[in-house]
Amino acid sequence: MLNKDMFEMVVASTPLVSIDLLVRDAKGRILLGKRVNRPAKGSWFVPGGRVLKDETLEQAFIRLLDVELGIGQTKACFKGIYEHFYEENFSEKSFTTHYVVMAYEIMFTAEMSVLPIAQHNDYRWFSATELLNHSDVHIHTKWYFQRDKQADFLFM
Repeated sequence: MLNKDMFEMVVASTPLVSIDLLVRDAKGRILLGKRVNRPAKGSWFVPGGRVLKDETLEQAFIRLLDVELGIGQTKACFKGIYEHFYEENFSEKSFTTHYVVMAYEIMFTAEMSVLPIAQHNDYRWFSATELLNHSDVHIHTKWYFQRDKQADFLFM
């Protein structure tokens, strides 16, 4: 683990690699959590997190399922690569954050009571229409469900 000063330098200087989980239930609704940390604090956002140094993508995916959703391994459908840019960062210092995000869609059949509250203090199921029209859903989350922002736009 890096100390705070070193991690600030990394975030200020390089993109972070992360995985976002587009979590659906049997009705096709999307699970969002209200973020408690910067960036995007206070916004409804999909669960996810960054890939750690020396962690394979598979290990990161399995860890994030546990940490973000309290569940074990599950099938996933790769939805694409996205970039997220923030004017803020995890600290109070003034520098931007850049994520390169791999998005995976999964089904969630567990009870919402298993959901951890470290990164999100509330959870809610949204239809795609509700999500796209809700003012507190972060724009980067909306991108996953907007046809013109889907991953293939990066390579046109």
